Amino acid sequence: MGKEENKTYGKPSKFSKSPKKFTDRPGKFGANKSKFSANKFDKAENGENKFRNSTRNKSISSRKKVTTEVEDDGLIRLNRYISNAGICSRRKADELITAGVISVNGEIVTALGTKVDPAKDEIRYNNERLKREKMVYVLLNKPKDYITTTDDPQERHTVMHLVAKATKERIYPVGRLDRNTTGLLLLTNDGNLAEKLSHPRNSVTKLYRVELNKNLKQGDFNKIEFGLELEDGFIKPDDISYVQGASKSEIGIQIHSGKNRIVRRIFESLGYEVVKLDRVVYANLTKKDLPRGRWRYLEERELIQLKHFVK
Repeated sequence: MGKEENKTYGKPSKFSKSPKKFTDRPGKFGANKSKFSANKFDKAENGENKFRNSTRNKSISSRKKVTTEVEDDGLIRLNRYISNAGICSRRKADELITAGVISVNGEIVTALGTKVDPAKDEIRYNNERLKREKMVYVLLNKPKDYITTTDDPQERHTVMHLVAKATKERIYPVGRLDRNTTGLLLLTNDGNLAEKLSHPRNSVTKLYRVELNKNLKQGDFNKIEFGLELEDGFIKPDDISYVQGASKSEIGIQIHSGKNRIVRRIFESLGYEVVKLDRVVYANLTKKDLPRGRWRYLEERELIQLKHFVK
């Protein structure tokens, strides 16, 4: 088969990336790197650690549910349409297109980069018509002992059990947290955004609170700050500090690497055991007003900000 030309169907129609160092606003690192001074953790009655934030508190029930994708002006790529239909990621959608199982208005399309009009064109996968799902964005404060997967053959608890009532749409986790790691986890059916958030080029920042089995020595603190050579390469956090008002076994570490178990491996390489690991910030999202084990929908402003973090 000869090379097929890209086709266009239908009618034609600051936020900075992952800062290396937080400012001294509430919820950010302060200028003094030796103390985790600007992130104030208060011990709530239920034992949950929360950030103290200077903005006005809002109840979970008052947050606006964001279920629709930002309006598209005109045409979109076919692989994005397929991803938004909840079939698979955009990368997998490209494979379906080249395999010749996708048709547009009755015509098989195999050219990558093909654009379609979501409002007018009829897209089918194996002769079944695809409809774009409503985009849903759910933020979960994950507790321990839950697996970050959509299905577990061993029938252990998964994060999907915790968000089962959030939506009828098929959502899935963006990235993962280990079974014993707690904190923020985003779930969505927006394959385009999920792929961008997971891509290393976007350097999406994560902030963790770490509790070690013993005090972190200043010498080891300095080693982590300047970077370590691990088995899979060099790693340097964006920032690291002791938690103010706590023992030196409690550390705040900001990192954008998505490598597997990277925070645990940093401390384990120096002879420390991570007793507790909690993700308290993901990109522009925090745990404010979100108790452990609970979820909420992203606000519209949060979604807009989140999309500014990625290309």
